[in-house]
Amino acid sequence: MDLNFKKKILKGPHYNAESRLRQNFKKKILPNGMTILFEKRNLPVISIVFAVRNGGVNESVSEKGISHFIEHMLYKGTKNRTAKEITSEIEKNGGVLNGFTDDNMTAYWCKMPSKHLGLALDVLGDVVKNPLFDEVEFEKERKVIFEEIKMCKDNPARHSFDEIQKLLYEGTMGSSLIGTYKTMNSISKQDLVKKFKETYTPNNLILCVVGNAKFDEIVKFAEDNFGNQKGIVPKQKIILKNAEKTEKRKGIDQASLVFAYHVPNSKDEKNYAAQVLITLMAEGMSSRLFQEIREKKNLAYAIKGGAEITKDYGHSFIYVGTMKENVEKVKKLIIEEFGKVAKDFGEEELNEIKTQMIGNYQIGMEDSQEQMSHLIYKEVDGDAKEFYEYEEKISKVELEDVKELAKKASEKFSFFALVPSEKD
Repeated sequence: MDLNFKKKILKGPHYNAESRLRQNFKKKILPNGMTILFEKRNLPVISIVFAVRNGGVNESVSEKGISHFIEHMLYKGTKNRTAKEITSEIEKNGGVLNGFTDDNMTAYWCKMPSKHLGLALDVLGDVVKNPLFDEVEFEKERKVIFEEIKMCKDNPARHSFDEIQKLLYEGTMGSSLIGTYKTMNSISKQDLVKKFKETYTPNNLILCVVGNAKFDEIVKFAEDNFGNQKGIVPKQKIILKNAEKTEKRKGIDQASLVFAYHVPNSKDEKNYAAQVLITLMAEGMSSRLFQEIREKKNLAYAIKGGAEITKDYGHSFIYVGTMKENVEKVKKLIIEEFGKVAKDFGEEELNEIKTQMIGNYQIGMEDSQEQMSHLIYKEVDGDAKEFYEYEEKISKVELEDVKELAKKASEKFSFFALVPSEKD
């Protein structure tokens, strides 16, 4: 979710291109508080999403996973459609349908030919307004989530990411987004219905459409189909920490390790320096750690990096898959490389990374579904219009800010390793 470009190039036609994209964007907040986002495109395809400003970060520890549970249940039938009718009305008209739960939102989306805009709005609107919460389906879906919890644990990389978050945060952010066996056993249908009524209200909803459509038609749909109910989104305290842990497991041959560190949240302009830093370190085959760990030392195949930065928190992470005996070597190389950046990172390399990031940003806008995702994340975080300021923000990143963050990362971090246990 991050990207960049050279200062001298940024002064030229790319700003004009970004300006043209901004001109195709419209936003309106209705009297009931519902937010409408739209970006006009000429291809005969639309991507549509209803996003609710409520996710894992808004849950107490005792109800962890309830937002994800609600997401599952909303596709299990409404007052107007069966579960099969929800999917078939989209898919039989050439569309795809899905949803996701994140720490700061829950979303329901589809992508389909633009001539079916009205149908797509009607189906998704029905999903977020009129779920049945059938008791039988509720208990069946609880079992499905138990299987999802097992699946995540069985996947070494996914499990490693869940564990590193527990080493970065206390409280609700230190608990898995999909919940635990304990919370999933304790949540009742009444709990789900209560949470739904509290949070799935117009003032907490964002409707975003990217594609060949008319903004006025989208606004009219929202005005005609959503009332004036007011809801709440509870806030939980974000408690940061740093810790390290090694876990042993039978039946795996490769170790998975994650190195992670806190970075400024999105309300701090230095979060753009953090994005530059993680791109420099671990995004792409030309990144410093890919070159050092894989190309020079041949210690790993998979080396990946990224950042999760919101208005409430921020952290960057590096994932490496390696042999058990190489875990400490790789960890040491990561720390050393951050130390090198703190000392020798220069303007020429900074400008190269900016070019890379802004190029990725521009490529990422090509697909309407990706753009839809970009816009709702920015809106939940503050204002979708800020998405179109990305090139300008990246161009202003200062060398010393990146070096300072690299120094902090080398000194204060969390580390998790899942390693093969000794053979019997």
